[in-house]
Amino acid sequence: MPVQKLYAGTKLRDTRTRLGLTQKDFAAKLGVSLPYLNQMENNRRPVSTGVVLALAHEFDFDVTELSTGDTARMVTDMREVLADPIFADSPPPLTDLELAASNAPALARAFIQLHRAYTQSYERLASLDDVIGRSGAAAAQSPWEEVRDFFHYCDNYIDAIDRAAEVFARTSGLNGKNPRDGIARYLSDKGVSTHLSDTVDMRDFNSETKVLRISSRASAATQLFQMAHQCALLEFSDLLEVTLDMAGFRTPEARDICKIGLANYFAGAALLPYGAFLQAARDTRHDLERLADMFGASIEQVAHRMSTLQRPGAKGIPFFFVRVDQSGTITKRHSATRLQFARFGGACPLWNVHRAFETPGRFLRQLAETPDGVRYFCLARDVSKSAGSFNAPVRRFAIGLGCEVRHAKALVYCDNLDPENDGVYQPIGISCRICERVNCHQRSVPPLKRPLTVDHDRRGILPYSIG
Repeated sequence: MPVQKLYAGTKLRDTRTRLGLTQKDFAAKLGVSLPYLNQMENNRRPVSTGVVLALAHEFDFDVTELSTGDTARMVTDMREVLADPIFADSPPPLTDLELAASNAPALARAFIQLHRAYTQSYERLASLDDVIGRSGAAAAQSPWEEVRDFFHYCDNYIDAIDRAAEVFARTSGLNGKNPRDGIARYLSDKGVSTHLSDTVDMRDFNSETKVLRISSRASAATQLFQMAHQCALLEFSDLLEVTLDMAGFRTPEARDICKIGLANYFAGAALLPYGAFLQAARDTRHDLERLADMFGASIEQVAHRMSTLQRPGAKGIPFFFVRVDQSGTITKRHSATRLQFARFGGACPLWNVHRAFETPGRFLRQLAETPDGVRYFCLARDVSKSAGSFNAPVRRFAIGLGCEVRHAKALVYCDNLDPENDGVYQPIGISCRICERVNCHQRSVPPLKRPLTVDHDRRGILPYSIG
């Protein structure tokens, strides 16, 4: 596999600016010439090993920060945008997209937002019934999409909230033998009484009577999570509001939705406090079941938390996490890896997360390779969510968790696999509409930016061939 060169010009410029150094002074401390630094900052040369070591030695810099950020996400998003037929005549090469995402991330993000506005305007015009009476309505990103992108581009890690939740875990009784009683006492000290009730609603708080009702039908992990969520709203509202102010959402609806997301983030970080969870994950070799038992959490909560372990200076393995429903629609997604999920449509049908519904209660393992040649270990499992009664509907999802195969030795699930065998890797993609593979037997739609040839006298796996 070819060695990936490290281009991190934007990170270098940001670091130099934050330190208040000129290019000349920065170059001297890094032990390189001024022209060489200028070329690295403009991504005309990769960051050398010597520069990486100098950054760590001179500035105590977390060098893993150089390989993270928005670049991979924005490249994937721009590739999806450019798959639109309106760009069919002159699609830019991948190298141009990577340069734009690295050197001009604000411009790349503006381009994505502009296409979103165009698409939504087009859809409004295509349905005149929806447009009548709403002349002048601005084509805007939906509140849900706006919140999704907020978490997506902050790496699904909110440092201030994560650290506050870690402190809360130590002071609220969550670390005790009976964490539910501990957090109930914490709430009681704040004037809130907690009761288990036989209701469909998982959580119901009356702000006038200060009574919090938690569904007795929910699992113990869900009950604890909902109690921690309410603590976030009651005791850490100022912190949530400050974070929302910094996000700068365009609509009140997006702000309201994100506040729920931030309270959920706090609850997950409190139940699975960063330092303790990171150490336990390493000690158990990332065994989801053991970790769920140790922290009184669900499998899904543990898997999701693993994908958020991106604290500067104390990073865990870069994981991707995704949750899909039975139709294949992605309902949760996050990736700290180079693999980025499609913004539109479902996930690749060759990915093992879709087969998890066929084997309830079992973990499925897969070694997979994406079209760019990067290899991953993928773990999938179904998660059923019952409402606690015979007549209540069961919500079924499947979750996927994975990382680059170079981390295989740190995962218990990779035991007895053979990552060195090229023949065991399943070719997967991101989404059919942007996938480059020409011979995939599971392709659902042709790639939008590739020409097609239809031969009426010949039929292969697909009714067309991809140019």
